[in-house]
Amino acid sequence: MPIPNGLTDALIVLGCPESSVQTAITLYLANKLKKEKIRVVVAGTRSAVNLIKVSDFERNYVDETVDLDRCIEDLAEKRIDFDLCFVFVHKDAGISYLATMHSISDAQLFAIVSGGDAEAFESMIDFECEKIVAKTSHNPIPLKKRIDQVITWDV
Repeated sequence: MPIPNGLTDALIVLGCPESSVQTAITLYLANKLKKEKIRVVVAGTRSAVNLIKVSDFERNYVDETVDLDRCIEDLAEKRIDFDLCFVFVHKDAGISYLATMHSISDAQLFAIVSGGDAEAFESMIDFECEKIVAKTSHNPIPLKKRIDQVITWDV
């Protein structure tokens, strides 16, 4: 599926950073989105956001980081919204965040599902969204390949 022209911003939602592919894939996605001239905001737990801040300290890829709870509140109150939303799912909390984003945002929604229980988590998603699934926790290459199969980048 191609990323449509005219989109201006994307939200990447991070949960607990215990899955090491999460940070690598976040930066990969952010890089691809920036090349499409899309503003990238990352919302996550304190630890997840700090990993992104340290990894992209010059903000080459991520334009802004925000606390996940504050972001959810702002979305629920309709103070903000995004064109695209990518939610990482590697444990139950990720399913909850994905369902929340589906409920409160009008963004085109992508579930990035990984880890040993990827297929089980994928089967829990019972609403419309694009699913990017790879049974990996440490090696980001299977998720990168799935992202590039699902999303057509213009650059």
